[in-house]
Amino acid sequence: MKIDVTSLYNRRRVNRWERTSVGDMLERLRYSFPDKEALVGWEGAYAHPDNARLTYLEADDKANQFANALFKRGLKKGDRVLFFCDNSVEGFLAKIAVAKAGMVAVPMNTMMAPDVITYLINHVEPSLFIADSEHWPKIENVFSKLNIQLDITIPIGGGVIPGSQSFEEFYRGHSKNEPDVEIHGDDIWQMLFTSGTTSMPKCVMVSHTNTYMSAYSFALSITRGISIENELKVCSFLPIMFHVADQIFAYPVFLSGGTFVIGRTLNMPAMADAITKEKVTTLWSGSPAFLTGLTDLILVERDKYDVSSLKVIVYGWAQLSPDYHEKLKELCGRDLVTFEIFGQTESISCYRFWPDKWSETYEKNAPEVNYVGVPNPLLASVIMDENGSVINDPRVQGEAVYRSPAVMSGYYKDEEATRKAFEHGWFHSGDSCMYDEDGLAIMVDRYKDIIKSGGENVSSIRVEAVLRQHPAVEKVAVIALPHEKWGEMVTGVVMLKKGKHIAEAELISFCREKLGGFETPKQIIFTETIPETVGGKILKYRLREQLGALNLKS
Repeated sequence: MKIDVTSLYNRRRVNRWERTSVGDMLERLRYSFPDKEALVGWEGAYAHPDNARLTYLEADDKANQFANALFKRGLKKGDRVLFFCDNSVEGFLAKIAVAKAGMVAVPMNTMMAPDVITYLINHVEPSLFIADSEHWPKIENVFSKLNIQLDITIPIGGGVIPGSQSFEEFYRGHSKNEPDVEIHGDDIWQMLFTSGTTSMPKCVMVSHTNTYMSAYSFALSITRGISIENELKVCSFLPIMFHVADQIFAYPVFLSGGTFVIGRTLNMPAMADAITKEKVTTLWSGSPAFLTGLTDLILVERDKYDVSSLKVIVYGWAQLSPDYHEKLKELCGRDLVTFEIFGQTESISCYRFWPDKWSETYEKNAPEVNYVGVPNPLLASVIMDENGSVINDPRVQGEAVYRSPAVMSGYYKDEEATRKAFEHGWFHSGDSCMYDEDGLAIMVDRYKDIIKSGGENVSSIRVEAVLRQHPAVEKVAVIALPHEKWGEMVTGVVMLKKGKHIAEAELISFCREKLGGFETPKQIIFTETIPETVGGKILKYRLREQLGALNLKS
C-alpha cells in the first residue's frame, strides 16, 4: 500500500457546505457570538493595539482579509507559508488565514539552529515568509545565503524589516469575504517539526480533520466546572505558534465559543496577572516544575493575585507532587480539576491521568511514578513488544502505540519514516510504558532516555522526580553517561535554586532513601543552566553531547 506523504490538498473532493476546515472555526462563530471576544493578547503578544482584543467578527474579518491578500500576492492552494514567530495575536490570525486559503502553515521553532533552519526551508520550499522583528537577526544570514527575502514582519521587539511589509500593511484594504476555495478535511493545513534529537527534524503533516478531532477531544476535558461551554477562557503563555499545543488548547476554545488569552512567552508574574484580570477558567501550565513555581509565586503574593476562577489546570511530561495539588485546591477551590497529559506531535489525542479520580494511586506513587492513566476516548492505544505483539500483563514494559483520527497524516516527503512509524498498523510513539495491576498506564521513559546501568533499566523520569523533591533543587535532568564498569552511569544534572547550596554526596544520599541502588545517581553535575525547549522540555541530547566527553569517575 502506497502512503501519500506528498499531496497537500485535493486528497478527495468536497463541497463548501459540508467541509471540515480550520479556517471555518472563526467564521461559524460570527453568526452566533459576533461580539464575544475570541482572542485576547497579553502585553507583548500583539504588535498593534487594535489587535489586543478581538471579537469573533473582528478576528474573522481580519483573517479573511489576510487570506485574500495571500491570493492577491500570487500564492495558490497548497503553497507553504513559513512562520518564524513566537506567540502573538497577529501570528495566530495569520495561521488561521492560511487555513482559510487552503494553504499550509509551516511554523518554525524560533530556537532552531541556522543549519536546521536552512535544511527545513529547502525541505518544505515555502512561497512566503513571516517573522517577528525580534527574531529577524537569527535568520537574516540564512535568508541572505538562500537568496530569499522576508515578506511580512510582525513588528514585535523591533520595527518593520526593510523590504517587507508589516502585518497590518499586508492585509489592509482587502476583501472581508470568505475566500472561495475548495477545502477538504484530508487537506494538510499545517506542518509541524519534531524535536530532531538525533537527526534533522521530521515534518509532521497535520490535516484539517486532525485538528478538529484533536480539538474536540480536549474541548470535553477543558470545559469542566463551567455552566455553559462558551464561558471557557483558556490561557497559554507556552508556544501555540510552532507547537502542537495549539491543537488542544487554542482550537477547542473556538469549537466551544470561548476566549483564548495569548501570552508571549513563559513568564510567571505575567501569567498570574492574566489569570487574575481575565478570570481564566483553564490553564495550560506545561511542566509540573513551572506549575509549582507559579503556585509558589501566587502563595507569596496572595494579596496581588486571585486565581479562584480556574476550574481546570493541565500539565504534562511528569506528575505533579500531591502537596502542590493540595495547594492548588486551596487557591482555586476544591472543585478544581487537574490532570496530566501524555502525547506527542504526531498523535495529540492524549492519555490523561486525573489525581482526583485515582486519588489513592496518586497519593501513594506521585511524583516518583509517572502514571499517565488511560487514553482519551478518541484514542485507541495498546502497549506492544518489539515483535508487534500486544502486552497485557502488568509491569511488563513495551512501547505505547496509537490509532486515532487525531494521528498525523505522515512525515512530509519521507515515506520510509512514515511507513516505519506505522508498522503493524499502529503509530509507534517511541515511549516505554507498562500497565499496573488495575490497567492504568505508567510512562517509564522515552526509549532513547532509558539508562542501561549494570544490566538494569533505569527510568530517568523516576530519578528526576526524586531529585526534584529536594528543596535546594530548581531544575534537574537525569542522563546516561558512559562508564567502564556500569556501561552507562546514572548522572544527575542539577540546577540549584538561587542562594541554595548542597554537596554532591548529600544529594546522592537523599536519592538513596527513595530509590533502589541501581537507580541512585552515581554522579551529580551542578550547572547554572539546563537546555530546554520554550515549552519546558529538557533537551537531554544536548546534555549528553556536552558532558559525554568528560573524564568520568570509575
